[in-house]
Amino acid sequence: MSTAGMSTQETELADRVRDRLSELHPGVPVGELRTLPGGHSGLTYSVTAGDAKYVIKAVPTGQRAVGRNDVLRQARVLSALAGSPVPVPGVAALDTVQPAWFAMDFAAGEAVEPVLDEPGPPPATARARMLEIASVLRRLHDSDISTPGLDASEPLDAAGELDRWSRTMHAVPEELRPGGEELLARLAQAVPGDVPPVLLHGDFRLGNVLCVEERAVAVVDWEIWSVGDPRIDLGWFLLFADHRNFPQLGRAVPGLPTEAELLGAYLDGRSALPAMDWFRALGRMKMAAIMGHNLRRHREGKHHDPDQERLPPTIVAMIRTARDILG
Repeated sequence: MSTAGMSTQETELADRVRDRLSELHPGVPVGELRTLPGGHSGLTYSVTAGDAKYVIKAVPTGQRAVGRNDVLRQARVLSALAGSPVPVPGVAALDTVQPAWFAMDFAAGEAVEPVLDEPGPPPATARARMLEIASVLRRLHDSDISTPGLDASEPLDAAGELDRWSRTMHAVPEELRPGGEELLARLAQAVPGDVPPVLLHGDFRLGNVLCVEERAVAVVDWEIWSVGDPRIDLGWFLLFADHRNFPQLGRAVPGLPTEAELLGAYLDGRSALPAMDWFRALGRMKMAAIMGHNLRRHREGKHHDPDQERLPPTIVAMIRTARDILG
């Protein structure tokens, strides 16, 4: 495993990965760690060991293994779901010595958000994938949360989720979130009652599900998994069904399922979940808060990214349509 151009910390990580994979695959060459682009938390690499290929997730040097950087927590949920109806990559190895890391099987496939990513799959394929992963989300929510490894902190409920994201929204300057205060007030006036908690992915959408043709082969990016109200996951997933939610960012894809069709695929004949409109509005508020936060950081010079200047119309649309949904 070449260490040319690596920092001391990366070299140490490469050595640890090489030693562990050599134990798993005695007598075969272990390749170089190659950075995988697109990750927003922790360190992510690919590596080969003979014919086998793995993805390595590691805690960044000097950072604490908490939140999105707690890679062992990610490995725990993947191990708990191994062999379940929810397709996930297998965990091949893990190392608890800090900075911790784990290796998971490399899953071939593409994770493409039809209304946001270019180039996207053919419209018929995009439609089939969205309906497919609606049923995957159902199976995820049907997981037994008493399974060892799926223990989590206090379950997320509607009130807690609203409080958390209201703080994020309030950190965004008011001029970047017109109508945001009214939306927060209306959400706070009608917080739904609880339903039984389930396993939550936290960012469930096609961009986090690897697909081959029309089939989902692996749900990935488990950094913010938790246990809580299933409508939190569902309201977020439905947000990505319509390009009109993303002015200047989204693209029209003919034939994508409507939110009603996706809900039907998720429920699969079961009783409808109450207060879904509230959670649909909550999902839009969360997206507006995230985009407003990113735009603020750009304008303050904390993270220079001129592409963030495309966000204001979508932030406005998210807040407006959330208020419309609430009636």
